[in-house]
Amino acid sequence: MRIVVKPSRSQQPSTSFLNSGVPEKRLLKGTLGLGFILMVFLVVIPLVVIILGGHQSPLPIWLREVGVWARGGLEDNFVTSKGPKDKHLGGLLPAGFHEESCLSRYQSASYRKASSHLLSHYLLRRLRKYEALHRRCGPNTALYNKTLEQLKKRCNNETAECNYVLWIPFSGLGNRMLTLASAFLYTLLTNRVLLIHTDASMNDLFCEPFPHTSWLVPSDFPMKGFPKFSSNSPRCYGKMLRRKASANNSDDVVKQRLPAYAYLHLFHDYDDFDMHFFCEDDQKFLQNIPWLVIGSDNYFAPSLFSIPSYEEELSRLFPKRDTVFHHLGRYLFHPTNTVWGMITRYYQAYLAKAKERVGIQIRIFNRGSPFMNILDQILACSLRENLLPDINTKGPIVSMTNKGISKAVLVTCLHSEVYEKMKTMYYEHPAVTGEIIGVYQPSHEQVQQTKEEMHNKKAWAEIYLLSLTDVLVTSAWSTFGYVAQGLGGLKPWILIRSENMTMPDPPCRRALSMDPCFHNPPTFYCHGKRDVDEVLGSHVRYCEDMSSGLKLVDEA
Repeated sequence: MRIVVKPSRSQQPSTSFLNSGVPEKRLLKGTLGLGFILMVFLVVIPLVVIILGGHQSPLPIWLREVGVWARGGLEDNFVTSKGPKDKHLGGLLPAGFHEESCLSRYQSASYRKASSHLLSHYLLRRLRKYEALHRRCGPNTALYNKTLEQLKKRCNNETAECNYVLWIPFSGLGNRMLTLASAFLYTLLTNRVLLIHTDASMNDLFCEPFPHTSWLVPSDFPMKGFPKFSSNSPRCYGKMLRRKASANNSDDVVKQRLPAYAYLHLFHDYDDFDMHFFCEDDQKFLQNIPWLVIGSDNYFAPSLFSIPSYEEELSRLFPKRDTVFHHLGRYLFHPTNTVWGMITRYYQAYLAKAKERVGIQIRIFNRGSPFMNILDQILACSLRENLLPDINTKGPIVSMTNKGISKAVLVTCLHSEVYEKMKTMYYEHPAVTGEIIGVYQPSHEQVQQTKEEMHNKKAWAEIYLLSLTDVLVTSAWSTFGYVAQGLGGLKPWILIRSENMTMPDPPCRRALSMDPCFHNPPTFYCHGKRDVDEVLGSHVRYCEDMSSGLKLVDEA
């Protein structure tokens, strides 16, 4: 039985406007409207993003983040890549480029496994913010020209809207790439614009990394001749501090007229005064100088973590500390079409069909080391860590398998002797596992030719090819190997340097992280601190291949 209760007269709905059913209808419509909007945001937009995610036209970053969330890819404020075909690498690479001008930028995802190292949302926002700053302050803009006038007049009498870091090249290609990444990190921390001076040896190596602008110093730049900067240069910051110390006047540097530029000497031979660059108070002073020229042969990024005012920003940019060069390197360094052609042709010819690719990077610092000793160490490491199979000297000469190449071994070295012996070994004898081992070496230049353009193109191609391998063995101290491991997101096995030409025990050691080693960290610590752990914290360790060096590691 259904009971119907009729309202009393006092409960009857009023016919007045205030108590009429109109507001209730409007409230109902408003509720439905809000529900519809919420449904669009929670269902429709994510579906559109998922469907269009692979479309050639990139989505705005906020839509990409919604799409990542919709696919369940948002975790602990990190962005995950959509897979090996995600040409924007999870939002790391910006849109707005003419793709044919730099094929490697968006084709690299087809050659490289998707990175397992997550990007922070904050890093992506900061990169987009930096790109906007570079467009506003880059070469030949009104603000650039205004700041340039101060540099031409060698004066600094007003606050500049745009401030710059000017990077100058030194040493081999590996060192240059490491210092360039470090300089870019510094620009992110200080809201400066990175400009680079390139000599003829760097022509046609890297694509422009920032859309709708350039990072190259224009041909009419007033310091285009670039004096031979050194620790004794008049505008060297370390020398300014030495003058202050010799004058015994604590206010000497502050009282003098601020220079239009200062040179930062961060080479391996820098002294305590140059090392003041890594101190908080000195960073505050340097903020007032519009042009900072950086000369270095070091990957100095780890010691930026020792500066208190940058600590929080760095932790937001890189929650996983050992991803600094991995993310910045993939963002900055894209081979030009010329170099990309060298890379892709070699990869397709020798590496593409292998089930596994093993990279072996050899740097011979002591030319007197017998090549057989080096080969023995590589084989000892490879067998011990199960990277390569041993050979069968007594078994059947013909392999019983008809399968293709199981492992492709890519050897990079200035010399060919180790490659020839390894190739002959696997050519004359079958592997005990029955695998087919192919050994390849793209070039052997004999000597390093830092000033030669084609030499650097080959070096860049080989670094990149090493970064595409699945397993990597590198030589101790080699910046060439550091760049390859960082770009590839690989923790290599490092060949221990031999003492007295004897086999090290163990022959190799697994790297603690993929981030490069800072070979010459400062030995002068600010405010009297002398303990490395006290200065840099738990995210820094001594390097595996250089006991005095420091590297970033993941705290977890």
